[in-house]
Amino acid sequence: MEPLAGRGSSARVAVWVVHLAAPLAGLWLLVARPELDGHWEHQAAHFWLVLAVAVISLALAVVINQAAVRRADTRLLLVALSCLVAAAFLGLHAVATPQVVLDARNAGFAYASPVGLTLAAVFAGLSAAELTPRARAWLLRRSGVVRGVLLGLAVAWAVVSLTGNPPLNRVPAADESAPAILLSAVGVILFGYAALRYYLLYRRRRAVMLLSVVTAYVLLAEAAVAMALGTSWHVSWWLWHALMAAGFGYVAYSAWVQYRNEGAAAGLFAAVGTDDTVQRLRASYGEALEGLVGALRSSEQGTIGEEQLAATTERVARRFELTDGQAAVLGRAAGALAAERDQIRKLGALVAVGQDARVVVADDELVRSAVQRVESVFQHYSVRVGLVDDNRLVFPAGSPVTAETFRVAQRAMTTRAVETGPAGALHLPFLVKGHAAGVLVADRGGPVPERDAALLASLAAQIAIALENARLYRTLDGLFRQYMSPDVATALVADPRQAALGGAVLEVTSLFADLRGFSTFSEFSSPGEIVEMLNRYFDVATRAVLGENGTVVQFVGDALMALFNAPARQPDHAVRAARAALRMQHDVNRIAADRPEWPRFRVGINTGEALVGNIGGEALRNFNAMGDAVNVAARLESCAEPGQVVIGASTRDLIGGCALVTPLGELMVKGRVQPVGAYVLHDLSGGGHEH
Repeated sequence: MEPLAGRGSSARVAVWVVHLAAPLAGLWLLVARPELDGHWEHQAAHFWLVLAVAVISLALAVVINQAAVRRADTRLLLVALSCLVAAAFLGLHAVATPQVVLDARNAGFAYASPVGLTLAAVFAGLSAAELTPRARAWLLRRSGVVRGVLLGLAVAWAVVSLTGNPPLNRVPAADESAPAILLSAVGVILFGYAALRYYLLYRRRRAVMLLSVVTAYVLLAEAAVAMALGTSWHVSWWLWHALMAAGFGYVAYSAWVQYRNEGAAAGLFAAVGTDDTVQRLRASYGEALEGLVGALRSSEQGTIGEEQLAATTERVARRFELTDGQAAVLGRAAGALAAERDQIRKLGALVAVGQDARVVVADDELVRSAVQRVESVFQHYSVRVGLVDDNRLVFPAGSPVTAETFRVAQRAMTTRAVETGPAGALHLPFLVKGHAAGVLVADRGGPVPERDAALLASLAAQIAIALENARLYRTLDGLFRQYMSPDVATALVADPRQAALGGAVLEVTSLFADLRGFSTFSEFSSPGEIVEMLNRYFDVATRAVLGENGTVVQFVGDALMALFNAPARQPDHAVRAARAALRMQHDVNRIAADRPEWPRFRVGINTGEALVGNIGGEALRNFNAMGDAVNVAARLESCAEPGQVVIGASTRDLIGGCALVTPLGELMVKGRVQPVGAYVLHDLSGGGHEH
């Protein structure tokens, strides 16, 4: 089917609507003129027809479920579940055909299809709805359970129906239509809703597979109408069987056509997926095109042959179904794009070298990174950088230079001007605070093009600026690290504006730890013993936090507060906090093994939004976090026993299946009206089990 867009789209829409309306018109005629609704009772034909539809629906469920798993897509998962439940109950309807397994018609035979179609409509409607991120995540985690429940329901139905047990063993009365009408009404509403939502999606995302799904759901809605109004073993009754076959068969046919065109099943049903899935798929297409550009560059540099380039072009052309002429145009455009990007990469090296100095880095590491960046974009160039050390020009041991190169480099340092070597190599000096700091040597075995010479001169100047900045950052960082957490110190060195009062609302994981029984210990211990204990405890505690790149915010007496995901962003901040807490408890137990009188840490962890930034006054301020999620972490710590780590429900959800926990239920904590879900965390290798 062609997309309903472009020239002549109105005519195609009209034809499409007429085709879909025709079955309803036929049904109306059969209901209005009962004499036309002929009787044809053929059990074998019914059995094979319904079984074939069930097999097609099952095949769709398998293929779509594979796509859902591959792309972690909840919409595809729900569509797959819709096909699965339809396949299961259609199979039951087929097997329960009179005189196939059962001798006579019963309720299991009569209601298997209405129930299956209604359940399929429920999942179809859910697939078309906009689910919340939490609902999508829950569904992906519980997909196996949902699938098992549906299959269990189908198995139970089969056992009760085929073994002749009530209530499915009774024979429905001839005028018993209310249950079927009710189920059909629900199916019509939900399939109609799904068809409308997918059509609106199709308007934004023109794809044949989307239109096929819309068509299928319209046909299934019509099948639900025919199911309610049709008379058993009459034409009106056979009509809903045909409509169901057409609905599932049409989607299967569209999938087969797409597979035939693309030659692979990887992209099947991708257009039906969520926006995230489509964006990821488009990114993969972009990567394929980037591969063609990269192959062109490699061919120009002689690293691959013409056959490899042709093979790459053929793969891209086949992926996007291009003609030979289109592939040739694409090749020329990719060549122009490759040349332009080569220049952009060289310019980008200027920016990258400057960015290298935004963090604390040693001179030799900065120079080594700069050389790697320059050589990566200036193909066929040999690049070396020498630095002045104790008034002597020194090249790294891994980058030796000839005596002639060294002599020209020293001359460039003296004249502070670009010097050209005998083979055309450029020697570009650079200055730091008005003093010669080093020289960049670029050699390509011949004269350097003017355009490259200008860029190399700019790179030499950028290296000088980067060196000056890096040395300043190291000085500041050394001072800051003595008074604050390393991440905060590094962030302030990189961007002093972060010292301003205020902050931003971020999702963070807060960790609170204090010593249960510290006051009693202090009462019976000398100040020296207290300090020794605190220093040893806080040493292992801070090492545990910093080892996971957390931020120690403050020490208050015997307590410690740490943050994860601030100031440095950490996608796995909840897991990092959990690992830090477990490591903290392990190390405390180790160092206090021979000190039973020493108190033990209790730890609370919670995740949520908080205002993170500098809090205080103009004269004195601290990096901190404020918010309900932070307060809950402190309250959970007070609920923990010595040696325990108690985490909130939000943290447990983010950690996922690797957490071994014992649920504490909903706890009422001080200063809070709503209860808090809490768990004792034992380990991070338990596969998500609960004690």
